Amino acid sequence: MQTRHFLQLIAMSALWGASFPLLRIASPALGPWVVAAARCTLAAIVLSLLMSTLRDRWPPRRAWPQLTLVGLLSVVIPFVLFNWAALIIPSGYSAVLNATAPLFGVMAAALAGEEKLTRVRLLGCAVGFAGVALLVQLGPVAVTPTVILAALACVVASASYGFGAIQMKRATMAYSPLPSSAVVHVTGALILIVPGGIAAPAAVLTPGAVAAVTVLGTLTSGFMYWISMRLMREIPASATTSAAFMIPLFGVTWGGLFLGEPVTASMLPGCILVLSATALITGFNPFRSAPPEP
Repeated sequence: MQTRHFLQLIAMSALWGASFPLLRIASPALGPWVVAAARCTLAAIVLSLLMSTLRDRWPPRRAWPQLTLVGLLSVVIPFVLFNWAALIIPSGYSAVLNATAPLFGVMAAALAGEEKLTRVRLLGCAVGFAGVALLVQLGPVAVTPTVILAALACVVASASYGFGAIQMKRATMAYSPLPSSAVVHVTGALILIVPGGIAAPAAVLTPGAVAAVTVLGTLTSGFMYWISMRLMREIPASATTSAAFMIPLFGVTWGGLFLGEPVTASMLPGCILVLSATALITGFNPFRSAPPEP
């Protein structure tokens, strides 16, 4: 892997990990639907401006249904669910639960006939869900029905990411990354504009919430989404997966540093199980030498 690819992975993980504390700031003030709609709209504007600057063309009309599905699975559903979960559980929880996305990605690939669901991967799935249960049960937050629902919302959001990754990979290989990213967020914004508009009167425009949504929309959902689609073309799948290992680290770190969220040793067993499960099902091994680049 080239140095620039590695640095891009680090930057993606740091920014995506930071998105969870930012949601804890934005969602209580603006509401889940408003945050999701604003985030998608800002990302669509940023990506459209980049397209104009780089003189890129929009994908053909026949591509829009497929890219709309990508947007629904990788943007709309996860945004709304993670936004709602941010009202209830610490950002570190959401960041770790987000690491289950590769588990669902492997399941989706198996269902699509693109990969085999081996015994090791099935074991990984079981270990991963056990880790999720352990994290929720032993973490510093008291287990209540609402907390369990918030954790399940994060898992469903991660499943949506995982299943959406199959469509995202196909779209990336068929169309240019920047126009594809722009269409994903344009269609996502169109889907969210009505529920976001209905919820808007209840939103409280605090400076912190506005700043958080601005960062979420322009950087984590706009620019970094485009970078992630570009990386899908340039580096091996195992390398792309490695970002999922670093996001919980950054999510827990940022939440502890900037929001004062509790980070206790009791969270460690669940975190280890979730990350171990992801390694099992993806085959990622940080100690294995990578083959030389062509």
